[in-house]
Amino acid sequence: MQQRIKSLLKDNLYIIAILITISIAYLSLRRMPKIETGINNVDKIYHFIAYFTLSITWLFSFYRKPSLKYVIIICCILFGIIIEVSQQTLTTYRTGDYKDALANTVGIILGFIVFNQILKKITVNSY
Repeated sequence: MQQRIKSLLKDNLYIIAILITISIAYLSLRRMPKIETGINNVDKIYHFIAYFTLSITWLFSFYRKPSLKYVIIICCILFGIIIEVSQQTLTTYRTGDYKDALANTVGIILGFIVFNQILKKITVNSY
């Protein structure tokens, strides 16, 4: 069963990465209800998690092409910046925020670090 799940994920990782990208864009540009949590800047955690997931998924989609990992990271960061600018310019109900862009970037960088650590362990264990 576990092998079948691994096979399904591996074969469909590009599709999953595309769906995550589209989902982030949709949720970022959609009108969202106000939810009071009592915690200041809790949305930064959501940004961090979303872009961590985005970067990890794209990195694993292209893990057999290590020369692309820096391109993927730059594209993810640019995507986050474009979304923030789009929120400011294309919507009247969302605002772009440099703190959101910073949370996105931190999530992407941590995703990159985690990816490299996992890849290093996989490489060491395969010998």
